[in-house]
Amino acid sequence: MDKDNRLTYARKIVWDYLNEREKKEVMDTGEEYKRFIGRAKTEREAVALAVEFLQQRGFVTLDSLRRPLQPGDKVYAVIKDKSLVMAVVGKQRPEAGANIIGAHVDSPRLDLKVHPLYEETGLALLKTHYYGGIKKYHWLALPLALHGVVYRSDGSRVNVCLGENIDDPVFTITDLLPHLAKEQFEKKVQEAFPGEKLNALCGALPAGNRDEQERIKKNVLNLLHHKYGINEEDLVSAELELVPAIQPRDVGLDRALVGAYGQDDRVCAYALLSAMGQVKQPEHTAVGIMADKEEIGSYGNTGMQSEFLANFLAELLEKSAGNYSELQLRRFLASSRAISADVNAAMDPDFEDVMEKNNAARLGCGVVITKYTGSGGKKGANDAHAAYMAHIRSLFHRHGVIWQAGELGKVDQGGGGTIAHLLAVFGMDVVDCGAALLGMHSPFEISHKADIYMMCRAYLAFLQN
Repeated sequence: MDKDNRLTYARKIVWDYLNEREKKEVMDTGEEYKRFIGRAKTEREAVALAVEFLQQRGFVTLDSLRRPLQPGDKVYAVIKDKSLVMAVVGKQRPEAGANIIGAHVDSPRLDLKVHPLYEETGLALLKTHYYGGIKKYHWLALPLALHGVVYRSDGSRVNVCLGENIDDPVFTITDLLPHLAKEQFEKKVQEAFPGEKLNALCGALPAGNRDEQERIKKNVLNLLHHKYGINEEDLVSAELELVPAIQPRDVGLDRALVGAYGQDDRVCAYALLSAMGQVKQPEHTAVGIMADKEEIGSYGNTGMQSEFLANFLAELLEKSAGNYSELQLRRFLASSRAISADVNAAMDPDFEDVMEKNNAARLGCGVVITKYTGSGGKKGANDAHAAYMAHIRSLFHRHGVIWQAGELGKVDQGGGGTIAHLLAVFGMDVVDCGAALLGMHSPFEISHKADIYMMCRAYLAFLQN
């Protein structure tokens, strides 16, 4: 801003406003975040890590309490191992509403089909169905790891994580050599890489006698049975995901940036967890959500279009007041305030033409407040009210949070959506707020450590007050 700090506005570079202690905290936070994002490569893994984190800080399952809730009580509930709601009970009565932050923990990936395994030309392959918005060519010629669960016919569960250790085999999807790619080069990108050709290599050695059929596939099934005790039919009741077999890394000589898979939106989930772990005796009940299925429209009973948040808050009211009613729940929800914790796109110097410079976020300039998302004429947007934007700005200023406002590209260029509108449906005020990323939805997204640090501070300030 100018000298009198009132007339003009300019983004701040976070690093310029930190003391030496805070700069060290930025780097320490970056290391902690890398450990989290490197282990949380699926929504199930993110929820499991969150539960471990919460239990270490005194949170208990909501249904385990047999007494009325008191201010300061810490509770959580897990939904189908894929979503989670957590809360710290506040001093104010339910009529005053809660402070709610909702992030999502699913990310674009490749899911195995129900019948994935087949053999062709002496190779065993896995058929996939991509999940969420991806650029398909990003997933070619890349080492991939297999994560997920398999349920056997007897109901027993097998956890799968293969490809993350240095001694593990990995999977990959081959690309066409440029020497033979004349026709591929002439096609549009969307047409040059058909989804049905995203088949992952998984074997090349035969089993059994030379006169048997599908010996390569049979060998893979033998290996799966030996390692996991599963057969081909068990793959029908499996949820297996191929994700990049790449660990988080510092990017740049100055180590200011984090490169990792799944930062949309687990970078916000990390900041939410960090904040929830520090909340003590908040004025209003602090609620955190880690939701599934955002990348495909928030459908299903683990997505935000389901009733899991309302169900959790109904239980919370019952255990707090003892006289639950539907009207009380509706008043509680409508009086609440929310942040949709999701990422925005940072200005990329190589792709400036798709951004509007005055309204594009920059890496290293703090947490991004996004008034609206949507596409074209704000279609699908929540569009936060001006008064609520002022409330968030004022809150961040009071707590030393460096922030910036951002918009997702030029008006006619495209757009996107978050869970904001699914929180707003209850009547509460909602705004999107999260870190800026480069390479969003790619296998190696880029965030800035200073932005992550400010996001943690922003979420704590919001939940605590």
